[in-house]
Amino acid sequence: MTGPAGPRTRKRATAIGLLAVLIWSTLALFGALAGAVPPLQMVAMAFTLVFALSMAVWLVRGDNPLTHMRQPWPAWMLGIAGLFGYHFLYFAGIQNAPPADANLINYLWPMLIVLFSALLPAEADVGRLRWHHLAGAAAGLAGTVLIVTGGGSVAFRAEYATGYLAALGAALAWSSYSVLSRRFAHISTDAVGAFCGGTALLAWVAHLWLEPTVWPEDMIAWLAIVGLGLGPVGVAFFVWDHGVKHGDLRVLGVSAYAAPLLSTLLLVVVGLAPPNWSLGVACLLIAGGGLLAARDLLRAS
Repeated sequence: MTGPAGPRTRKRATAIGLLAVLIWSTLALFGALAGAVPPLQMVAMAFTLVFALSMAVWLVRGDNPLTHMRQPWPAWMLGIAGLFGYHFLYFAGIQNAPPADANLINYLWPMLIVLFSALLPAEADVGRLRWHHLAGAAAGLAGTVLIVTGGGSVAFRAEYATGYLAALGAALAWSSYSVLSRRFAHISTDAVGAFCGGTALLAWVAHLWLEPTVWPEDMIAWLAIVGLGLGPVGVAFFVWDHGVKHGDLRVLGVSAYAAPLLSTLLLVVVGLAPPNWSLGVACLLIAGGGLLAARDLLRAS
């Protein structure tokens, strides 16, 4: 395992990881523009594009693609469980429970990253879990509740237990993947391209098993799929990998709550969602929580 990262290295890696949060904010927009394409098919198409682009980059650089694919089996298991497991469980959740409820449970993953990071050994260089990390994560979660519910009440019902469990599994899958990636900091981020290939293959199998095939209807829908592969299902995973391996996990976890906020704001800007009072309050909670969690980094700057 690599040694502890210096303060400047950690801040730079954290900043790179935060780019993933910005890129993920385009996920809902691209998903909406993709039209009636089934979710698992959308994931399969986007990850296929990511893998193809990764192969192209490796070949242009003169790399042997097999070099990036020959990873230890625990790294492969973690990569597939994170990338494919998360998306499969997330879509299973929103298809078997009210989407707002399932999405709310899914967004426990930033809080879980903050909590799970305390379980890493000292040599993982994450520092101690402090009150402001927890308070910042709680504020971010509260803001996300407002976004998902629109300020209304939440009522979980027993008949949707399967969907709720799947959404919880998605939250556990992504938070575990993000934190355990710290244990593989010595593995190049290029390996994410290989994991995307495995994810694409499994997503195609799951799609053909569970969904009808519906191809994009027009050029806008096709461009949306390409946008997914280039952004929230592409570059985002590479910069997130670098961030969680070398940056501040707690700051990244809390800051991830900005993704649903920015996503909703983007939908408002393009006219696909109406603005409301809860969005403004959520903005304050998530921004304030992020600043609170990043207090140590801000002091060190």
